Amino acid sequence: MIATIIQGKELWQTVVASVVAGVGITFAFSVAIWGAGQFVELSRNERPLAAAGAAIVASTALTVVAAAVIIGIVVMTSK
Repeated sequence: MIATIIQGKELWQTVVASVVAGVGITFAFSVAIWGAGQFVELSRNERPLAAAGAAIVASTALTVVAAAVIIGIVVMTSK
């Protein structure tokens, strides 16, 4: 009988999860940077309502990034 060195299903799940998390967190962080930049630009142009919307987008994206990091730490330490 040949021993199983690599379990393909678990390896595939790990690869897919890491790609999705990597792209997703990078995208969320880029949205946060964009929102912060838009907030500064709109504040300079005296558009307070649009600036507030950009600030909400930036803070929501940063919250998503922070949540993803926390979930990642919890998953790594629970196994």
